Amino acid sequence: MDELHPYDDQYDDLPDVRDGLNRKERIVLHCLNELQAQRQGRSVPTVMLYGRVVEHVNMSVDELQSILQRFVGVHGGG
Repeated sequence: MDELHPYDDQYDDLPDVRDGLNRKERIVLHCLNELQAQRQGRSVPTVMLYGRVVEHVNMSVDELQSILQRFVGVHGGG
């Protein structure tokens, strides 16, 4: 198991006591950070991020969008 895969999938949605992020959120942030570094700080297209994230964890596009919206404080609905 590597650094991004320390546990079974059953723990993917369990928040970490240190910062409240769950495993999927942490992977999204890690991948986003790597891609931004590779792109020298330029914006990362969502499709590119999604491709990188699913190399590490099973996640739908909708789930990724939901995580990204939470990160920027956007809430759906009326």
